[in-house]
Amino acid sequence: MVFTGSFLFDVVPIPFPPAFTIMVFLQIMFGLNIWMVIGFGVAGSILGRYILTLYIPFLAGRIFKRSKTEDVEFLGKKMKEKGWRSQLVIIAYSLLPLPTTPLFLAGGMAKIKPLYIIPAFFVGKFTSDAITVHIGKYASEHAKSMTDEALSWKSIASLVLGLILIGALLFIDWRTLIQKKKFQLKFKIWK
Repeated sequence: MVFTGSFLFDVVPIPFPPAFTIMVFLQIMFGLNIWMVIGFGVAGSILGRYILTLYIPFLAGRIFKRSKTEDVEFLGKKMKEKGWRSQLVIIAYSLLPLPTTPLFLAGGMAKIKPLYIIPAFFVGKFTSDAITVHIGKYASEHAKSMTDEALSWKSIASLVLGLILIGALLFIDWRTLIQKKKFQLKFKIWK
């Protein structure tokens, strides 16, 4: 149940609620062992993100202009050139309370092998989900005060930020920015 829920939350190419939300929900509803929830949940998330990186190049090629996919591929090549520093960025990004969908969309569109991203993602994802699921358990035990803030500015800000990051990935001309140090937006990216 936890594995499947986390998988389904992380296999979609849009900012969806974080997989830890289903982990917390199932842990609370069924009183599941917290470490089993974290283990199966992170495994489901990783498989979901892995499959996302496999199918997104096919999907991107169908909905975006070739120039946009080439732009993101260029960004991916630059990321791979950074070596271990890129791995640290992936870990840091995975630790933040930000949607990781843009990271995997960029990696998939750039045709970066999933095994380049997933080990660093695992470190950040396991750490952040372990913390979040424990916090969720604590919150469930103190539910009354928490339900009053279900739609907080933080949850709305996280969704908006995720959409902005996807927008930046898609509409910034990364090649021009990196090579010519000139910021340029391109909105005609659709076929």
